[in-house]
Amino acid sequence: PVRVDDRLTGRVSKRIELAAYLIAAESVTNAVKHSGATSVLITLETHDETLVLTVRDDGCGGATTRPGGGIDGLADRASALGGALTLDSPRGRGTTLSVVLPLAPP
Repeated sequence: PVRVDDRLTGRVSKRIELAAYLIAAESVTNAVKHSGATSVLITLETHDETLVLTVRDDGCGGATTRPGGGIDGLADRASALGGALTLDSPRGRGTTLSVVLPLAPP
């Protein structure tokens, strides 16, 4: 199951909304295909004029970024909007992917 914790108080711009949706969808797909996760939590919130999207799963961990890989593509998508992606995926302890996207154009 996927649970969404939406802490937003309003809509963000369409370009940020679309990017967040695509990153979250790909992250959930990766969790289903590769991690053996039994649950996924997506959290959306704003901090200091940014959208913070966090996708956590309880799978096997061990995810890495590699040139041309799926997570690298997500990082590129975030970077194109002036944002950044971080990955925390210790083996045996699940994966947390966090993306920070500026709400105003860079």
